[in-house]
Amino acid sequence: MSDVAFRRFDTTDDLADAAARMVVDGIEQAGAHGRRYVLGCPGGRTPKPVYDAIARHGASRGIDCSHVVIAMMDDYLEPCASPVRTIDADAPHSCRRFAEVEIRCRVNAGLPATHRIDPVAVWFPDPREPADFDRRLADAGGIDLFILASGASDGHVAFCGPGSDLDSSSSIVELAETTRRDNTVTFPNLGSTDDVPTHGVSVGLGTIRRLSRSVLLVLHGADKR
Repeated sequence: MSDVAFRRFDTTDDLADAAARMVVDGIEQAGAHGRRYVLGCPGGRTPKPVYDAIARHGASRGIDCSHVVIAMMDDYLEPCASPVRTIDADAPHSCRRFAEVEIRCRVNAGLPATHRIDPVAVWFPDPREPADFDRRLADAGGIDLFILASGASDGHVAFCGPGSDLDSSSSIVELAETTRRDNTVTFPNLGSTDDVPTHGVSVGLGTIRRLSRSVLLVLHGADKR
């Protein structure tokens, strides 16, 4: 990841279209070489147009996504739970729900059954053994492309807020107050920061740096300016 390029688009749709083409091209190339394609994904508002565009391009080109792995970057933890666990997958702010509804089902909708992403191919860090996620990604050959978004208030990536260790691995982290405030906008069911979980399980910045062949940081909207 030594080369860095910046590209500016006139509209969010143009940005999403360009990002989706990169992903779909990568999926096709990996399939042609008989290997899996690991796509790192965040939840939230910012990447939604990209996932919509991936679904649209995938359907129009009829690509085979059966070798695709969705590697999600984080999820909230249930407060005071023992043993530690993520929040219920049916909760509106669950990243597992987001991955299923906004990514896997959306991409699969336009594809024949044989070409769809398998439910077991959606991976999350496990709060009981978060370091295992890094090992699992490494054993899979790394992440082909990691889509990233950035928090509007503090620039957080995943649940890694300001001052996070650049070499950090997947772990349980305490969410910064600014990060929690951003999430009340992302998830309207969270009426205030008091409703946002205080901790989450998250990839580390080092996870992203060490294990990603390429990274695409997506920014759009006045609040990201």
